Amino acid sequence: MSNQPGKPELTTGSQPPSGGLGDAPDAKKFRTLFLSDVHLGSRGCQAHLLLDFMRFHDADTIYLVGDIVDGWRLKKRWHWPQAHNDVVQKLLRKGRKGSRIVYLPGNHDEFLRDYLGMQMGGIEIVDTAIHEAADGRRFLVVHGDQYDVVVRHAKWLAFLGDWAYNFALWTNIYVNLVRRRMGFDYWSLSAWAKNKVKNAVSFIGRYEETLSHEAGKADVDGVICGHIHHATMQDVGGIAYVNTGDWVESCTAVGENEDGSFELIKWTRLSAAGEAELRAAKAKPENVADDPAQVLAFDPQASSRDDDDRSAAA
Repeated sequence: MSNQPGKPELTTGSQPPSGGLGDAPDAKKFRTLFLSDVHLGSRGCQAHLLLDFMRFHDADTIYLVGDIVDGWRLKKRWHWPQAHNDVVQKLLRKGRKGSRIVYLPGNHDEFLRDYLGMQMGGIEIVDTAIHEAADGRRFLVVHGDQYDVVVRHAKWLAFLGDWAYNFALWTNIYVNLVRRRMGFDYWSLSAWAKNKVKNAVSFIGRYEETLSHEAGKADVDGVICGHIHHATMQDVGGIAYVNTGDWVESCTAVGENEDGSFELIKWTRLSAAGEAELRAAKAKPENVADDPAQVLAFDPQASSRDDDDRSAAA
């Protein structure tokens, strides 16, 4: 372990100026970006905000820290609007332009754990990773469901909790329709309730302690995770604990600067370009694909064949 201070620098990202519909020429470039819990395929996913965020941020390496796709929801009801497809295409585009992309599946996209150690469209799929920051600190990167007792040993209870959680998100949609018309930023009713309920707060504390303990056992300086939709950066027992949050409630990401410091970035208001895209999206069909394979090329061998075909054509 390094001798650097454990607690990362905490900075809130600023909201963007008005801009065009393409990638912003003055996008902030990070050494590393960490995104988790996007939940593509669920109605609670704030895909337009994430697309807007990616317009103004880029990185040499992008870690997708689990639950990027919500397989649980897609099994129950297919929901894949254009914005969700655009998120996937935007990430693949960043990969083609030179960013290294590492995908660590979570419990909602656990079907991808069948492909650990493989590549899908140039995206590396791994269970855990050790990330070395620019200042020499080493971080365990993991989704975090592996250390959630309910998910590991009582999956039926996890599904029940998922149903209640999605009901809260459904309510959230209509709350934010009213807020948007009144000119307010995105606000999460479910996140507010979670922070007020004693048992939820207690669970978050135990989760943070458990992940920090695992980082200590791995002889690293910190842990970067997701899973519980609670964005934070703090010192827990001498371990730098970083939770990237999500793109359902908090709409947050974590960026590593060139000096090894970290930023927790909150993105709850669309730029002018994002607002224009949102208006245009309302005129498009809700679902743009009939099955996951069409959208994400879940078959890594198929992705490899596509890459070979493109190389041959070039």
